[in-house]
Amino acid sequence: MKLLKRIYGKYQRFKLGMSPQQNLFYGFFTYVFFGFVLLCLPVVQKTSVSVLDHLFMATSAVSTTGLVTISVFDSYTILGQIIVCVLFQLGGIGYLTFTTFFLLSTTRKLTHWHSRVLKTEFTLPVTIKISDFLKSVIIFSLTMELIGTVAFLVAFTADGMSFAEAIWPSIFHSISAFCTAGFSLFNTGFTEYVRDGAINFIISVLAISGSLGFIVVTDLLLWIRRKSHKLSFTTKIIGFGFLILLVFGFSFFYLFEPAVYSLSGKERIYAAFFQSMTAMTTVGFNTVNFGSFLLPMLLVTILLMYIGASPSGTAGGMKITTLTAVLAIMKSRLRGRDKITFLGRSIPFERLYVATSSFIFYTSIIFLGTFALSFSEDFPFEKILFEVASALGTVGLSTGITGELSDFGKVFVILLMFIGRLGVLTFGIAVWSRGQKSKDVQVVEDDLAV
Repeated sequence: MKLLKRIYGKYQRFKLGMSPQQNLFYGFFTYVFFGFVLLCLPVVQKTSVSVLDHLFMATSAVSTTGLVTISVFDSYTILGQIIVCVLFQLGGIGYLTFTTFFLLSTTRKLTHWHSRVLKTEFTLPVTIKISDFLKSVIIFSLTMELIGTVAFLVAFTADGMSFAEAIWPSIFHSISAFCTAGFSLFNTGFTEYVRDGAINFIISVLAISGSLGFIVVTDLLLWIRRKSHKLSFTTKIIGFGFLILLVFGFSFFYLFEPAVYSLSGKERIYAAFFQSMTAMTTVGFNTVNFGSFLLPMLLVTILLMYIGASPSGTAGGMKITTLTAVLAIMKSRLRGRDKITFLGRSIPFERLYVATSSFIFYTSIIFLGTFALSFSEDFPFEKILFEVASALGTVGLSTGITGELSDFGKVFVILLMFIGRLGVLTFGIAVWSRGQKSKDVQVVEDDLAV
């Protein structure tokens, strides 16, 4: 007992001595490590799988990316598939979310350490309390996943599956869709369901619900319950931005992509909407083969994956709010204004500072990732760029090259997926921060021509 107490004490001191960003780094790394170890067990495997592919699968699941080098259904037993499902469930709702919710439910107290880490992981507007936010995350997630399971069960049985056969795929795909994980038990994904309106609708509702973010959900729930509560500026920006980008993607796919406009009637509408939605929400499912897309449509998809959806949600990408802040800076500069505003609201300097840093860092990683894979992989440039954007944005869409990547390529994509789930700034601070505030250093002020 004394030895265990001593080890636990050292662990606590180690944990408290790290910055919130470093705690998140090691937290998600722990998820990946234990997931990797479990997937390496022979009892969860149907066929022999390389160690690197197990690591790729574990990272992809925790990061809710959905890129795979092997088939989930053909490679893992039901137990292995459950492990993958648990990993993307944990990755989808965030580090410490379940444990903190349990803590709030029993003691109703949030420790200072929990509060610091959670506020780092979930960027919240000042109008929302972290305790209200966490409760809405758990309740909303489990509710939507339950509704999705029932809906999938009805849809799959209507398509010919027996009730018993449909139970596990319904649970798996419901959690995968809500967490925007993009994992499927079908080797062809959902390409066979391009004409199925019910399946298209179920996945879209689940993915949009998760990707719009728990900020929007919490804000809307508070608005419904409390008449005095006003929707935050963040919620309005996310809602309008998401709608504009969704219509933008839909229009391009509907009008210009042969794989979509070769379909007829409502099926063409289903396909155009679904491909735009899957890139925006970063859910990673597709009903049309992206490997056959025209180059301009691949670029449109890359742009949507690059932007992503909402912060503090299950989606990846740079985020709509980051893009909004950058556009606000550009607009105010072009109009010669000193104060940065958007839609008549002034944006705090601290948020602008974070947004510009994230924009620059995110774009730089995409460039460096594409540059590195261009050396190691023998694929067309646009397919490499697409793969990098998909990995960093934790999207999971691919033109079909993931399974053919070299070992170096797989390792590099693993790193990109991990950075994407952690967040580029969180990753950067975790790696380069010394954990202490730097002392004030006297510097000489000088001019820089820009």
